[in-house]
Formats: sequence, structure tokens, C-alpha cells
Amino acid sequence: MTTKPWILFDIGGVFALADDGQWQPRFSARLRERAGLDLDAFAERVDAADLPRLDLEQGVQSEYWRRLGDALGFDAATRDEVRTEFWDAYCGTANADLIAYARSLPAHIGRAALSNSVDGAREEEERRFGLSGVVDPIVYSHEIGVAKPDAAAYTAALSQMGARADDVLFIDDHRVSLDGAADLGIRGHLHTDNATTIATIEDFLTAYAA
Repeated sequence: MTTKPWILFDIGGVFALADDGQWQPRFSARLRERAGLDLDAFAERVDAADLPRLDLEQGVQSEYWRRLGDALGFDAATRDEVRTEFWDAYCGTANADLIAYARSLPAHIGRAALSNSVDGAREEEERRFGLSGVVDPIVYSHEIGVAKPDAAAYTAALSQMGARADDVLFIDDHRVSLDGAADLGIRGHLHTDNATTIATIEDFLTAYAA
């Protein structure tokens, strides 16, 4: 078991800025407008499509978009456009300064990511942000079948990191995720801005080395 310090980052809202909590209803509204459906009819069709769980399953995104497109009456071109719009909204833009800081940390400091995600996120986020060159491992909910704040998500991350809970500082933008980590003895920091997060990481590393 490693005794080195680890910084465990969330992705969405930390490394990737995607207006978390707002893009989802806006994207859903655009889908309804494209389909020409009112809210009730839209919900009924989506429910009847019996969509796979993108957030907890692997290898299902093609089937998800096929079923959704069929349910909403989209042709193949429209379905592909919608899928592209989804990924643009989901991924948002890179928090370039924080990513650069994480990349600059010395090699003896572990850097990892734990993210609630959807099938395809690894490939899309790697293409846009190159996170594999910054953090390793990257633990995605759709690949492990469980999401934060479930305790199993954190234990999966600790296992892949080869770390103990008290070696880790977890950076997330949701208090509930930090509370889940705290239940396992993992220290956490609520990300609101880069300067405060970086200062907290530096304080953690200084205390760890003492």
C-alpha cells in the first residue's frame, strides 16, 4: 500500500466547466423543441424507450442514442447532431489553469480522478482535455457501476490508486460527494475557485510531508 499523498479530483465542475446543473434541463428542452412535443408527450416517449443507464453501464451509448432517436422521431442525421450537442454541453470547457497546476505537481504526488459520468465520457474527455496525461487512474461511474456518494465509488478509487483514505485529499464541487468521501475518512475540499483549491492542496501537501 502506497504511503504517498494523493490528490483526487472530480472532473465535471472541477477540471471541466459545464454549467453543472443547468445544461441538462436546457439540453432536454432543445430535444423537446426538435421533436415538436410538449412536456408530457416528451416524457411519455422517453419513458417508453426504456433507455439504458448511461451513468452506470458501459458499451450502451449507441443503443441509447438509437432508442432515443427512434422515440423522438429523429432521422440519423438529426440523431447525430443531437449526440454532438450533448457532448459539447456535457464536457463544457477545460479549466485550463487547474489542469496545468495538476500536471505540474511533482511525480511523487499521486494524481487521480473520480467522476460521475456517462458511457463515452472517457473517450470524449480525453479527446478534449487529455486528462490521461494529468491524472491516473481515472475512475468513472459508468465503468465501475456505482456513483458518488455511494461508498463503493470511493473504495473503488482507493483500490485503483493503491492508497489509504488518510493519504487522499478529494476535490469536488458538490458537498454531498465530499460528505460521502468523509464517511470513509477521506479529507475533502469544496471547489469554488482555482486559487482556493490550489492553496488547499498546497496546505495538504505541506502537512502530509511534516
